[in-house]
Amino acid sequence: MKTKGKIIINDVGPRDGLQNQKKHLSVDERVALINALVAAGLPAIEVGAFVSPKAVPAMAGTDEVIHQLEAKDKVAYSVLIPNERGFSTGVELNVPLMSLVVAASTTMNEKNIRMTTNQALSMSSDVLALATQLNRRVQAYVATAWECPFEGHISVDEVIKVSAALLDAGAAHIVVADTIGAASPDQVHVLMSKMVSEFGANKLSCHFHDTRAMGVANVYAAIEAGIRQFDASIAGLGGCPFAPGATGNVATEDVVLLVEQMGYSTGIDMGLLLAASDKAKALTGTARGGHAKTWLEQQENKRGSK
Repeated sequence: MKTKGKIIINDVGPRDGLQNQKKHLSVDERVALINALVAAGLPAIEVGAFVSPKAVPAMAGTDEVIHQLEAKDKVAYSVLIPNERGFSTGVELNVPLMSLVVAASTTMNEKNIRMTTNQALSMSSDVLALATQLNRRVQAYVATAWECPFEGHISVDEVIKVSAALLDAGAAHIVVADTIGAASPDQVHVLMSKMVSEFGANKLSCHFHDTRAMGVANVYAAIEAGIRQFDASIAGLGGCPFAPGATGNVATEDVVLLVEQMGYSTGIDMGLLLAASDKAKALTGTARGGHAKTWLEQQENKRGSK
C-alpha cells in the first residue's frame, strides 16, 4: 500500500519521560525499556542526559546505559547535554547525536540554567563550534516556543531569532518544543509554517506535551505545516516541573496511530510498541499509556485471534 511518505518519531521516554519520575530506574531497567523500543522499530531514541546526578538523579549512570546499547547501526540514539562538559562526555562515548536546550524565554533560561538568552546562545555557540571542528552532530531544542510559565505568550519572531542563531552557529537540527503543553493547533500551524518557510522542514522537529490534551492535535497541525519529524514518549511518560499536574509528553502510541491513519508510514510495530508501553508502566508505576491504548489493544487482540 502506497503511503504519503515517512514520519520519523524520536522516543524521548528514556530521558524526558523518566527524569521527573518519583521512582528512579536502575541502569538495567532503563536499558530494558530502550531495548523494548528498539524491538518495536523506533528509529530514534533519546537515552539519557549528561547532567549532574545531584541535580537530576534519574539520569545518573547514562554512560553505563550507553555502553549497553544494542543496534547502534540501526537506531539514532541521542543524549541531552547542558554544556561543553556534557559534550566532551558524549564525544568520549561516541554518542552519534547530542542535544542542547535554549529557551525562547529569557526568564525560563534564567530560572532553568541561570543564564540570559544571549548567554545561553553564546554557550551553545561555543559547543557547536567544537562540534563542527570534531565533526559531531549536535542539535538544539528551542524550549517554551509558544508559551512560558513566567512570561506568557512567546512571539513567533523570537522563536525564529533564537532558531536562526543556533543554526548559524552550526546546529544540525532544531526541535521546537511546547515545554509546558500550552500551544493550540492554530498557534502550532502559524509558527511551524513560518519556520518551514524560513529554514526548511528537514531541519525541524516538534516536541509536544499533553498538558491540555492537545498533543495529538498539535502533531496534526505541525504535519499540515510540513513537519515530518516528532518527539513522543512511550506511554505518555513525562511532565514538566514548571507545569504542576501536567500529564506528560504526547504518547508515542497515540502519535503512531494518528500518522499511520493519515497515510504516513513510521516503520513501527504497534503490537511491540504496546508491549513497550506496558513495560514503561510496569517499571515506573505511573505511566498512563496513550489515550488510544485500550482501543489499540483491542485491535491487536482481534488480529491475534484471526
